[in-house]
Amino acid sequence: MSGTIYSIIPPIIALLMVILTRRVLLSLGVGIVSAAFVLHGNILKNDGVGAWLKEIVLTIWNSIKAVFVSDGALNTWNVYIILFLFLLGIITAFISISGGSRAFGEWAQTKVKSRTGSQLLAAVLGILIFIDDYFNALAVGQVSRPITDRNRVSRAKLAYIIDSTSAPICVVSPISSWGAYIIAILAPILATHGVAEYSPLSAFIHMIPLNLYVVVSILMVIAVAVFNINIGSMKTHEDRAITTGEVTDPDKPVLGELKQELPQSEKGSVGDLVWPIIALVVGTVGSLLWTGYKASEGAITIFTIFENTDVTGSLLNGGILGIIVTLILFFVQVYGKKALGVGLLPKGALEGVKSMLPAVYILVFAWVIVDLIGQLETGKYLAGLVEQSNLNLAFLPVILFIVAGFMAFATGTSWGTFGMMLPIAGDIAASSDINLMLPALAAVLAGAVFGDHCSPISDTTILSSTGAGSHHIDHVMTQLPYAITSAVIAGIGYIVLGLTDSSLLGLLTALVLVVVFVFTMKNKQKA
Repeated sequence: MSGTIYSIIPPIIALLMVILTRRVLLSLGVGIVSAAFVLHGNILKNDGVGAWLKEIVLTIWNSIKAVFVSDGALNTWNVYIILFLFLLGIITAFISISGGSRAFGEWAQTKVKSRTGSQLLAAVLGILIFIDDYFNALAVGQVSRPITDRNRVSRAKLAYIIDSTSAPICVVSPISSWGAYIIAILAPILATHGVAEYSPLSAFIHMIPLNLYVVVSILMVIAVAVFNINIGSMKTHEDRAITTGEVTDPDKPVLGELKQELPQSEKGSVGDLVWPIIALVVGTVGSLLWTGYKASEGAITIFTIFENTDVTGSLLNGGILGIIVTLILFFVQVYGKKALGVGLLPKGALEGVKSMLPAVYILVFAWVIVDLIGQLETGKYLAGLVEQSNLNLAFLPVILFIVAGFMAFATGTSWGTFGMMLPIAGDIAASSDINLMLPALAAVLAGAVFGDHCSPISDTTILSSTGAGSHHIDHVMTQLPYAITSAVIAGIGYIVLGLTDSSLLGLLTALVLVVVFVFTMKNKQKA
C-alpha cells in the first residue's frame, strides 16, 4: 500500500490522537503500529496471522534500529543529537547548581523589566542565531528562559517565539545549514531547465521576499510580543503565568526541565551562565566552519563551507566544549569559593540527563514513525497528486504552498519536503511558465516550514519545546492558531501573486493583511 492514498492514514491517525488525547508518546506509538500494519496490509500474502504479525513486529524493530544504526554504521545524525541533548541537560543542571541561572535572572530583571521586553529579546536572539535551527532552538531557550520566567511569560509563549524564528530565519539565510542545503538542490533544478539568469545563490536571495509565510510569521512573532496577542489556548497559559507566576501547567511534565530541585550556590554570578553558553556557541560555530572547510573541495567559499559542514557533529563538539567550561566553573565554586560540595557532581550529571529523557523519547518515537512514513512513500504520493493534476497557473504558487505544507505536516520533515517538492515545482514551472519558477520554488519552502510548525512529530517542534522547557503538546496546540493564521495570510498573498503576476503585490497584500489582523486583535482584546 506504499505510495497510495492509504499511506496518509498513519500520520493522520497519529496527529488526530495527539490532538484528542494530548499524550504524544501514546499517539506516536499508535501511529507507528498503524504504519506497520498499512505496510503489510495484505494478510493473504503471508503464511497465516502469525507470520503476518511477525513481519509487522520485524518492520517496527528495523525502524527502531535504524534510528541508531544505518547501512551497517552508526547513525551519527540521530545519535549525536541525542548526545548533544544529554550534554545540554547536564550543562543546564550545573548552571543552576553554580547559581548562574539565578544570578542571570536577577541581572536581567534590572535590564529587561517588562514581559514585552523579554519576549522581544527572545525573538531578536532567534533571528540573530541563524546558523542552524537545532542550535537556535536550544541556545535561545537556554538564554531566554530565566528572563521570560522572571517576567511571567508562559513557556508555551516562549516555545512559540523560538519555533517561529528558528526555522523561518534559517530557511532564508544563505549562511546556514538550511540555506546551503536548499542552494545545493536549486543548482541542478536551474541547470536542468536552462535558467541562466540566476546562479543558485542569487536565485535563493531573490526568493527571500517571495517566502511569504516566513515574512508573515516573523512579523507575527514581533506583533504578538509587542501587543500581547493571545489566541486560543495561549491565553490560558499566559493568564496563569501572569496571575500565579506558574509558567507551565503544573499538572503536565515539561521537556528539558530538571525533575528535582538541586542546591544552588549563593556565590554564583552571571558568568556562570554566560561563559558556558559562549563556549557552546563558539564550539558549535567553530566546528561548523572547520568541518565544512575540511570537506570542501575546489574553490572554498562561505557557502561551500556550510554546504559541506557536519551539523550534528558540530553540535556535539560545541556541547563538549560547553560542558568543559561548565565543569570548570563548578569546580571554582567547590574549591575556590567553598560554596558547594564535590558530591553534587554525579547528582547534577544524573539530573541533567534525566531532564532530557522525555525529549529523547519523543524524538526517537518521531524518528521511527518518520522512517515508516518514508517507507509508505506518503510524500511521494502527495507529490504525485500535484504532478498529475491540471493546475490553473494562477493558483500554482498557493497550491504548491498547501501541498508542501501538508507533506511536511504529515511526514514531520521540512528538509524531506524540500528534496521532493522543489524539483517537482521546478518541472511544473518550466513546462508551463518559466516566470513562475522562483515564486513556485519559494512557495514550496514556505509551505514546508508551515507544515513543520504544525507537526508534533517534527524534530524542530520537539526541540523548540525542549529549549523553552514547555510541555510538548501545549506548544503544538498553542502555536497552531498563529501558524494557521500566518499560512492563511501567506496563501492569500500567493493567490494575488498568481493572479496579478506581480511578486510585489503578493508581498504587499500579505503585509497589509498582517497589519489588519494585528490591529483587529489588538482592538478586540481591549474591548
